[in-house]
Amino acid sequence: MEVLDKIKGLQPIFWENPKKLNADDALKKIDLTYEDILEAEDRLKRFAPLIKKLFPETEDGIIESPLIEIKNMKLELENKYKKKINGRLFLKCDNYLKVAGSIKARGGIYEVLKHAEDLAMGNGLLSKDDDYSKLSEESFKKFFSNYKIAVGSTGNLGLSIGIMASALGFKVDIHMSHDAKEWKKKILRDRGCNVIEYKEDYTKAVEEGRRQCEGNKNAYFVDDENSKHLFLGYSVAALRLKRQLEELGIKINKDNPLFVYLPCGVGGAPGGITFGLKHVFKDDVFCYFIEPTHSPCMLLGLVTGKHEKVHVNDYGIDNKTEADGLAVGSPSKLVSKIAEILIDGIYTIEDDELFKLLALLKDSEDIKIEPSAAASLKGPLLLEASQNAIHIAWATGGIFVPDDIYEKMYIRGKNII
Repeated sequence: MEVLDKIKGLQPIFWENPKKLNADDALKKIDLTYEDILEAEDRLKRFAPLIKKLFPETEDGIIESPLIEIKNMKLELENKYKKKINGRLFLKCDNYLKVAGSIKARGGIYEVLKHAEDLAMGNGLLSKDDDYSKLSEESFKKFFSNYKIAVGSTGNLGLSIGIMASALGFKVDIHMSHDAKEWKKKILRDRGCNVIEYKEDYTKAVEEGRRQCEGNKNAYFVDDENSKHLFLGYSVAALRLKRQLEELGIKINKDNPLFVYLPCGVGGAPGGITFGLKHVFKDDVFCYFIEPTHSPCMLLGLVTGKHEKVHVNDYGIDNKTEADGLAVGSPSKLVSKIAEILIDGIYTIEDDELFKLLALLKDSEDIKIEPSAAASLKGPLLLEASQNAIHIAWATGGIFVPDDIYEKMYIRGKNII
């Protein structure tokens, strides 16, 4: 199998999904619905007064990022790669998301809020008609302190879960793989979270976190590999992106297609966003996942048909990448089954190229992202799109990266350019 040989040889590849169905047929096969997305959006609106109180920097309590046209970066890409990009190029700036500084602020924070709501309502302390800002009161913090929230993470999901759960008063365990960055662990410990480190990779951190919560009725494990709540939290992004495009006077249709490039670790964030986008734009949106050449777990799961039962180590791939959020050995069971019929393709990218793109974006647009987010910027170069195409590179994180660490990343990228 030529594709498999290239993956095993750590060669960057562009793979088009042969099993993709049209949007309506695919969505009928998934046991989540558009109504579920709307319900998730409503829940986030109910929590807005609380988020505004706990995190005033959100202003209105809605955690959302800007959509920015990056014309200078488009020119830089065309010049450096000697290829014309048809259409317009935008950056979805989840690197600027308030509270947690990454795309994981969408799903991670949503699942914490849903769990808090379930507990409070289940104990007769809250109703949907209440002003949710009351959840910031000391009596609620005391109530939530009887409960634990845990998660396994390479970094950004742990940050979003830890920051929100600790703000509400929960006890928090963050199980982190060896490739999680020290500065992310420090932020969590400074918030009072219990960070548990493993010499193994992400898969081990998730397994241990799940195991330690079993049998404890007061412990709740946020399961990045299987959680429908995380998935739906991410899916709300599609409704908001639609509004942002409308505000810019951009209509998406057959003649004006939308191409979206989404960095992929275990798959929850890109999967949830793709699910939302296919509901909103149907077959006028094309969604591509991106993985490092050393951590192509979703691609392997789909190419082999083994889904979550595959691990990159099975194919002699080391799962070592500077894109810590993408350093995952096995894909999500939930998302790999959905991605098989919903996504348009996957491309893989080498670490050096991530740093190159990171530096190009800083030089051309003065925007700070982390390496995993930079993966999305190569997508428009790999497709033959129409002149009316809208390309959106999804910047998944970066604003929280300490300046001294970012400077080293930038210099590495400049040296490659």
